[in-house]
Amino acid sequence: MTGPRVALPLLKYAPTTQNSRVKALRVGSDEDPKAASLDKAYNREDQNFVIESAYRQIFFHAFKVDRDRTLESQLRDGQITVRDFIRSLCLSDTFTRSFYNLNSNYKVARHLVEKLLGRTTHGKSEEIAWSAVLMTRGVRGMVDDILNSAEYLDAFGYDMVPYHRNRVVGSRAAGETPFNLTSPRYDAYYRSILGFPQIIYTGSIKSFPERAQQRRGGFPEDYLPWVRSLPALRGIGGAQGNASIDYLAKVPYRSIGR
Repeated sequence: MTGPRVALPLLKYAPTTQNSRVKALRVGSDEDPKAASLDKAYNREDQNFVIESAYRQIFFHAFKVDRDRTLESQLRDGQITVRDFIRSLCLSDTFTRSFYNLNSNYKVARHLVEKLLGRTTHGKSEEIAWSAVLMTRGVRGMVDDILNSAEYLDAFGYDMVPYHRNRVVGSRAAGETPFNLTSPRYDAYYRSILGFPQIIYTGSIKSFPERAQQRRGGFPEDYLPWVRSLPALRGIGGAQGNASIDYLAKVPYRSIGR
């Protein structure tokens, strides 16, 4: 008979760069994140923008079958906060079926940190730390820890959709690459099983004209017979290669006392 399972505490990890301790320095540009906050949604169109932003942040893209109309109605009526809405999306069947079941714990931990905290993980140490939480307490435990953390509440609070907090500084021409490009939904292992990427050709085969088949000179193969006729290469067959050459006997050396 086994005793009760004890959850591991979050392991200690350190940021990989000092930039994570410094507030973002921004100059107005098109790369500034567009924050979606429910407390600034004064009509239904603004509410729809907040809901769509939440779906894109967690699911990359939400199809009609992935939407939860009950949660959307509760959010519009003020029964739940944006933070509660984000939590429900992370614990939904869509996230479990289309992402959690198709990736390793490290990938899921990295994805949740990127999507919920809006930053990249602090190296492999943070991935291992959150993977331990994911292993012992599941997705629910990890999501609750992140949403209850001071970092999340200070950055997004209760009514703002998490976003990519990229740093745009004077020494860089562009910000960080979006997470959906650096961390695709499926790992290479599952992409090969699912047949991604698929190349489907629907056009007609293009034929080259006859003049394209004519040699116009300049190809190395055209000079091969002439090279073989040189005095230094006479008697050497084309298929002999260099396998029979004794390279060690040809290496110059310096012996002691000579």
